[in-house]
Amino acid sequence: MTSSDTPIAEATVSGADLNDALGFVRRVEMSEQGHATVEYLAAPHMCHSGGVVQGGFITGWIDAAMAHAVMAMTGFEMTPMSLELKVSFFAPARPGPVFAEAWVEQKGKSTCFVEGRLKDGRGAVLAKASSTIRLIPRHKVEQGSREAVGG
Repeated sequence: MTSSDTPIAEATVSGADLNDALGFVRRVEMSEQGHATVEYLAAPHMCHSGGVVQGGFITGWIDAAMAHAVMAMTGFEMTPMSLELKVSFFAPARPGPVFAEAWVEQKGKSTCFVEGRLKDGRGAVLAKASSTIRLIPRHKVEQGSREAVGG
């Protein structure tokens, strides 16, 4: 639950423009146990030579799912800030639906270790990732953003 007692399924996650840029379709799963699955649509404009999705999109999809897993586990009170992110690419992603799955392996007071993977619409694993994430209170991040834009 969030501080306003909003169930996870109804909680608002900011970044509508970012979600649009990434081809966001829907949140398949977000659980308080630190699991998340997000569906994206890999579009032709995300591809380079031969119709292969550029690696930055793949990284962004998995990173976003990791953030969703952490936010759900912390009741949306903490903002995940990546300290380190490693991605291994196994097979090319092509236009069509893809599913970014993530789970929190270990959560401490100020740091999380998170893993994730990207699957195509048939369930084949295209990439795997691991990340070390710093937990920052959400209100501090939001205040810093307001100050940065003069608000």
